[in-house]
Amino acid sequence: MAHLPQSLYSAARPEFPYPGKSGQGTDRRRKLTCSRFPVIVRCASTESLTSLTQNAAEIELKYVVSQHGWGVRRLNRDDEEEIRRVSLVQAEAFHIPLTLFNDFFFMFFQAEVLSALLYKLKNSPPDRYACLVAEQPNEAETSSSSSVVGVVDITVQTDNSVLRHFPGVEEYLYVSGLAVSKAQRRKKMASTMLKACDVICYLWGFKLLALRAYEDDAAARNLYSNAGYSVIESDPPWKSTWIGRKRRVLMTKRFS
Repeated sequence: MAHLPQSLYSAARPEFPYPGKSGQGTDRRRKLTCSRFPVIVRCASTESLTSLTQNAAEIELKYVVSQHGWGVRRLNRDDEEEIRRVSLVQAEAFHIPLTLFNDFFFMFFQAEVLSALLYKLKNSPPDRYACLVAEQPNEAETSSSSSVVGVVDITVQTDNSVLRHFPGVEEYLYVSGLAVSKAQRRKKMASTMLKACDVICYLWGFKLLALRAYEDDAAARNLYSNAGYSVIESDPPWKSTWIGRKRRVLMTKRFS
């Protein structure tokens, strides 16, 4: 990947895995979310997650994280324009250009991404799935249209291929769909969105985050390593023999 394009997003092509059984394990989670926005905390790089959430129950701000000039919040489920904007950002990040009929296939691909997003928003409890979006706060206040320029999904999962590495852990949060608009890459937006995933993980009462990246994608792996993720497993060699299938690595981050 040249500057941050597909490599950054290899951890997460848009997917819609079933978010898990509704309400499963909710008794052990901090009830700090609502249907539209979580209880929000302001994030600074020098603060611990504990200090970030000390006053979470007392104050509700707009952003989960505000850092490096970016604000990250939950997607507004009632804003159709914003939902379409999110699908466009992800489609542009993950679409593989074609020599012929590229525009047609891009429109089809965006429709597929939009359909998956709508499915997740409709069928996922608010403490099992979150679509986080990034914007520049100043522009968001003055713009009449959606100012979203980054997006990432975070979903509760129970995949045994991940949990077998962590005895005693029953569920984890899976990070996917990480995408940044082309004009805004290399500006620490991706790092800010990963920080927001950390905060959501803490607020929901989980201790494990996981994602997948392409094995040969040094830029993406470096991004995730800097965010605290470690490689614990690679795809078996036989998977890379599939036509067009790249070998991936499983990366996880665990909180004590």
